[in-house]
Amino acid sequence: MKKILEKQKEFFASGQTKPIAYRVRMLRTLREAILAFEEDILDALHKDLKRSRLDAYTTEVGQCLAEITFVLKRLKKWMKPRRVGAPRVLPLSRAWIVSEPLGISLILSPWNYPFTLAILPLVASLAAGNCVILKPSEISRETERVIAEMMAKHFDDRSVSVVCGGPDTTQKLLEHRFDHIFYTGGETVGKIVMKAAAQHTTPVTLELGGKSPCVVDENCNLERAARRITWGKFLNAGQICVAPDYLLLHKNLKEEMVGEVARWITKFYGERPCDSADYGRIINKSHFDRLTGLLQDGNVILGGQTNREDLYISPTVIDSVSDDADLMNEEIFGPILPILEFGDVSEAIDLINRRPKPLALYVFSRDKGFQQEVISKTSSGGVCINDTLVHLAVSNLPFGGVGNSGFGRYHGKAGFDTFSNPKSVLRQTMLFDIPKRFPPADELGFKILRYLLK
Repeated sequence: MKKILEKQKEFFASGQTKPIAYRVRMLRTLREAILAFEEDILDALHKDLKRSRLDAYTTEVGQCLAEITFVLKRLKKWMKPRRVGAPRVLPLSRAWIVSEPLGISLILSPWNYPFTLAILPLVASLAAGNCVILKPSEISRETERVIAEMMAKHFDDRSVSVVCGGPDTTQKLLEHRFDHIFYTGGETVGKIVMKAAAQHTTPVTLELGGKSPCVVDENCNLERAARRITWGKFLNAGQICVAPDYLLLHKNLKEEMVGEVARWITKFYGERPCDSADYGRIINKSHFDRLTGLLQDGNVILGGQTNREDLYISPTVIDSVSDDADLMNEEIFGPILPILEFGDVSEAIDLINRRPKPLALYVFSRDKGFQQEVISKTSSGGVCINDTLVHLAVSNLPFGGVGNSGFGRYHGKAGFDTFSNPKSVLRQTMLFDIPKRFPPADELGFKILRYLLK
């Protein structure tokens, strides 16, 4: 690790990463690498999580390629110095902001979307002109192996280096000084990362998770809402940081909604989801045991079938969950959907605000007043109205959390800004100085400066 860091620091100090030509070349190389390893990536995702080719391509490979294309089209504009106005007290001066690379960034990625959540921050860091050390999750071991092979084949380790290993490896990495650390994962490890970064006063981006609520108003297209919620909740067997974590349902809709969810589960995955090529599996037995334990926290009204050997938990809906149950106080990260009921919008808002701020909030309603009231009276990393998950695909929308769900933003320009230092520059004229600027002070000088500073 020390040797890799020294090589990257030396390379960065040479200034070779700063020109736009280098950054464009890195992004194009990354695109070529993804295309060359496409089948290996899809195969690895199937081995790790039983992801279908369609799911793996659209949410992982395709999303990364789309992000690279988006950034390449706009990078020249983002890199241009941005002129800003100067105050009257500094006439004829010029001020501007230059986005400069930070240096060496460390990216720690998770297992649930092991390719996308490694590559998207990598795109942002390369676009900003940094060198990168990438640490994929060892839990999704097949994808980790493919990422390491892909990067070793296409990149000089002075610009991008992949470090593989478990928690001990991560701990060793965190002992070193970086210019930025980007972590995606759980809150517990996020705190460890932040504590380690504090030893070197290293800036950190934490992309965590939380319990993302899904509010369904009585005034909505219930059939369409149920289809989109069912898809968003059970995609990748619910192992998504922005999956609808619990359903806040108007009390008049429960019976009809449960029926619609059951119908869409059958349409998506057949009568036996365990036999469907489109339905994923839990990542390992540890997470499986945690999830099956949560099934005891309420009344299973749909699904509930499990198979530990196959790491299978069926799409499950559960009600009669107490407010202090683990199911309602920890991120589920699996195919279990608790249902809570509300009578009016203020009750739904109160239920949301009693919990830590979530990474995402979903609102299904035709009523713009209802939508606005929920949005304005709650706080979340992002909001998606009348759909689930799809706001992640909009590169113009910054993605990130708030409070317990993390801080810092990326995707598109937000990612470029996260991995850049917005350096302020002022050029002052040498033609003259403001009268009475320098000592000794007198009343006239005070009046002149007071007027200009107003």
